[in-house]
Amino acid sequence: MQDAPIAANPVFAACGTTIFEVMSRLAADHGAVNLGQGYPEGLEPAFLIEAAVEALTTGGQQYPPMMGLPVLRQAVAAHDRRFYGLDLDWQNEVMVTSGATEALADCLFGLIRPGDGVVVLEPMYDSYLPIIRRAGGVPRLIRLAPPDWRLPREALAAAFTPDTRLLLLNSPMNPTGKVFDLDDLSFIATLLVRHRAIAVCDEVYEHLVYQGHRHIPLISLPGMRHCCLRIGSAGKSFSVTGWKVGYVVAAPPLLQPVARAHQYITFTTPPALQQAVAVGLASGDDYYLGLIRDLSQKRDFLAAGLDEIGLTVHACHGSYFLIADISATGFTDDFEFCRHLTVAAGVAAVPVSAFFEADGPRHYARFCFAKRQQTLDQAMQRLRHAAAVGVLRPPA
Repeated sequence: MQDAPIAANPVFAACGTTIFEVMSRLAADHGAVNLGQGYPEGLEPAFLIEAAVEALTTGGQQYPPMMGLPVLRQAVAAHDRRFYGLDLDWQNEVMVTSGATEALADCLFGLIRPGDGVVVLEPMYDSYLPIIRRAGGVPRLIRLAPPDWRLPREALAAAFTPDTRLLLLNSPMNPTGKVFDLDDLSFIATLLVRHRAIAVCDEVYEHLVYQGHRHIPLISLPGMRHCCLRIGSAGKSFSVTGWKVGYVVAAPPLLQPVARAHQYITFTTPPALQQAVAVGLASGDDYYLGLIRDLSQKRDFLAAGLDEIGLTVHACHGSYFLIADISATGFTDDFEFCRHLTVAAGVAAVPVSAFFEADGPRHYARFCFAKRQQTLDQAMQRLRHAAAVGVLRPPA
């Protein structure tokens, strides 16, 4: 006799295993070079690790304040003043979270009311929709189209209706590498003001912007100070994704309901890591510029290699991902291409259609270039060999 199926929340029951975990497991099973999951290699600064060790051995080991250690909240405020000219009250406008995904959950659970319309740009990070739906929100998806991922202004404006509560904005954008410029952001700002909506701004790749492009937080535009929440990530800024340290900044009326959600989700974040991140945020320009320089070189190396084997690589202005058009390989399904690439060529990538709700383009793959040079070298050696022997073509 079989056990009866366990009743589960329908939102999460409908979700499969995240594509990042699926591809990473497949890569591990087949000894593939993992350019799929977005975790960096060898980029974490030594001074940050040293600061964490010192804090762990000399500091307290008990619960820190729910909103975060004062030293880190002060560092976040100073960082945002330095880079963006924001004047934040660290005691009332800054909250530390256990990673940026928790920050997203706090914002969405704390601010969405049942039936609220939530405008989301796709492609999108895969946690957005489950959280929105679990919070009772109704997603309104606005699709950006390759290769330039231009903001479709008419469609975006039409998505704002009287029940629109919130816009979820990701810039620099995963997986596209799109960095929205001042003109796009100003257009978005007019919509928020017109409809009295708020914006949750996922800005985790804020320090990973290339080719003279500039990250402009939406919250820094005129009139946006009291209708935007800005999310940052130490994991991305300092290449320590396993630390899971993020933060949210917002005006008190917005941050207060978010903090109420936070207190019942994780409550707090390891104190030693908070202290180390405070050190990191105060880093000199040499650190931030060096990170961009290093990643730019890796991006260009991988882009040239992918072009060499017949893939068409899109421009990447931010984040640490390249999108490549796989049409020339003969594959018509990006999931099948990525599985085949992992098993037969020994290199893992992520299918871009996974970043769409449904019916996304099926001829793009995402590759992470935030890796050690030797990892990228090994990946390209395998891909060149696979191309030479015809392995990049669909199996007969």
